[in-house]
Amino acid sequence: MDFLQYLAAFIVTLGVLVTFHEFGHYVVARASGVHIVRFAVGFGRPFWSWVDKRGTEFALCLVPLGGYVRMFDDRDVDADTSKPEGTLTYMDLHPRWRVAIALGGPVANFLLAVVVYWVLAIGGSYYTMPVIATAEEDSPALLAGMDRPMQITAVDGTATVGWQDIGMALTERLGETGEIVFSVRDLVGAEQRDIGVPINAWHAGTKDPNVFQSLGIRPAVLSLAGDPLPDSPAQRGGLQAGDFVTAVNGEPVLYWQEWVDQIEAHPNKTIVFDIYRDGVLRQLTVTPSARTLEDGTEVGALGVYQARILEEHTLLEAVPVAFAETWDKIAMIINVLKKMITGHVSVENLSGPISIAQIAGDSAEYGWRSYVGILAFLSLSLGVMNLLPIPILDGGHVVFNSVEWVTGKPVPERVQVVGVQVGLLLVGTTMLLAIYNDILRVF
Repeated sequence: MDFLQYLAAFIVTLGVLVTFHEFGHYVVARASGVHIVRFAVGFGRPFWSWVDKRGTEFALCLVPLGGYVRMFDDRDVDADTSKPEGTLTYMDLHPRWRVAIALGGPVANFLLAVVVYWVLAIGGSYYTMPVIATAEEDSPALLAGMDRPMQITAVDGTATVGWQDIGMALTERLGETGEIVFSVRDLVGAEQRDIGVPINAWHAGTKDPNVFQSLGIRPAVLSLAGDPLPDSPAQRGGLQAGDFVTAVNGEPVLYWQEWVDQIEAHPNKTIVFDIYRDGVLRQLTVTPSARTLEDGTEVGALGVYQARILEEHTLLEAVPVAFAETWDKIAMIINVLKKMITGHVSVENLSGPISIAQIAGDSAEYGWRSYVGILAFLSLSLGVMNLLPIPILDGGHVVFNSVEWVTGKPVPERVQVVGVQVGLLLVGTTMLLAIYNDILRVF
């Protein structure tokens, strides 16, 4: 069942990404006046096709590992394919049109991500508050001063809402030497400060680095109150979002489950909480209500959420948020890719189709928000990878046609042939390495 789920998620994910990418090429090509012979999703023999009134064939093919837009060029002149009157061949186009067509695919991938992040920003999201009880023993974070319950509010000056933001910020520092600056808020004293955690060639050459574990940072669910429900025992007792509960009837608590156990043990009984609010120790007297479990056991209930952060925006506010999110992700992908090329990040971290299937399938299990978020990130990755200046990729077409645009002469055919051969070697080798990494991860 898992295999079928991963397979379905992979086909849907790749189908969406490829369709958007190729549609970007198609839109610009159609605007240029060139005759488009085929718009295909997948490779190999089509199992479904349709020809529009302009003579373009739209096809779904058997091998769902890519797609292409085939434009009429000099190779088709003597073939059975005919060019409708009034349309151009690919080589008839000015080089600026060919550059625009090449850029159309990656731009479509970027726009897809912008739309996804815009929708997510409008819908609003709750994030588990990123807090720790203390860093691990003898870890870099503990030695730097992360030795008590605290909330991480920023990494290297960039505000972080949830653990995903922190993970992304840490990923950007892979392979580097220096210090990672965490902005933190002490849950007891309420003071805010910056803590620098030193790193040295951090995870350079490491396969599948665990950026949290290596620093000694362990996400925790602490006895930190979120929003109380209306007219609940928590609200009536004066509990507020952000209150850090440290004891119940004198018994110390630190983690959420410890607090829940104490509450459930006192149905309809008055209990006293020791809490820290804005750095001040207070006591609250609260009487949990009672609820009955399926087995007939009566337990206490308080009516309060875990500490969480709500981030939501209006339609207009979400626009710059979506573009900023897209830009930040693109910058991170480029940074990691650069480090991979220079050897600061191991090529063993390359992922292929098996990993994509697993990521897509796992994210789908967590709900549509998680899935489309991963879809947007993969779309950005596809766009960035295709802009690399490697012949056979869109970036290679941009380079060749830009040279012709500037010099007025096409790149010599011999150079193009060698470039394509080198490009095929690079892309083929990279794909084989990614698939090999995938197999090692699975087995």
